[in-house]
Amino acid sequence: MSPKPIRKAVFPVAGLGTRFLPATKVVPKELLPVVDRPLIQYAVDEAREAGIEQMIFVTGRGKTGIVEHFDIAFELEQTMSERGKDLSVLECTRATPGDVIAVRQQVPLGLGHAIWCARAIVGDEPFAIFLPDELMVAREGGTGCMKQMVEAYNDVGGNLISVLEVPMEQVSSYGVIDPGKTDGALTEVLGLVEKPPVDEAPSNKIVSGRYILQPEVMRVLENQGKGAGGEIQLTDAMAKMIGQQPFHAVTFDGARYDCGSKVGFVEATLAIALSRPDMGADVRAIALDLLK
Repeated sequence: MSPKPIRKAVFPVAGLGTRFLPATKVVPKELLPVVDRPLIQYAVDEAREAGIEQMIFVTGRGKTGIVEHFDIAFELEQTMSERGKDLSVLECTRATPGDVIAVRQQVPLGLGHAIWCARAIVGDEPFAIFLPDELMVAREGGTGCMKQMVEAYNDVGGNLISVLEVPMEQVSSYGVIDPGKTDGALTEVLGLVEKPPVDEAPSNKIVSGRYILQPEVMRVLENQGKGAGGEIQLTDAMAKMIGQQPFHAVTFDGARYDCGSKVGFVEATLAIALSRPDMGADVRAIALDLLK
């Protein structure tokens, strides 16, 4: 029997974005632009490509702009239309009525708690999770990370996480999988280790911000105590499900940019600008000139 389709995605976006202050004092970090699209738009576009229909934003105080970004800006569109300007640039920001839902995480108790806040909307369906800080960019002519994961999920079902291979000396900065059997891009997950010492790391495959989880994880989170940092950790809940349900990792064929850091944000902006036909050559010339 085919697994239930992945129709819903949860985007935990309640964070304060303190590493980007003062830019994020009134503007959510997820709305900071990478070239000409806000960070959250890239994640939503990736979700749509994968066939996901409903976007669930777990927000906090001061984050209403994220939902408004996907609303119709009547005055803006009317003014642009009257001036003969092309409205197609706004097409990606329009959501089908009812397909964008926001819930509040009133207290910052960690990623696991943020996901649990969406339990009533997720219901009894498998669902995807996107960490928008992780900007995942498909290779030219390829597909996005979540589409690759959904294709794998349709074959094996259960729970999946995206992973990337990094140099072994970097594993201590990430969550790492304990791998089992590997078949192409698909690897069985036997365990999860958070930020292991290099000499104790079971692999160099790091968890990279995309998940497909079964609804049972919500029951695990509901009864889970605080973990590292005094927060309810999603990794702890996933670890409890290993062995209870199928659990696999998909090695993403593409590029990842850590937009949770300023350097990573600049790297993402440069990489995407350089890849754009309308500006790549100019940006490359500017970069070379600055490096002289």
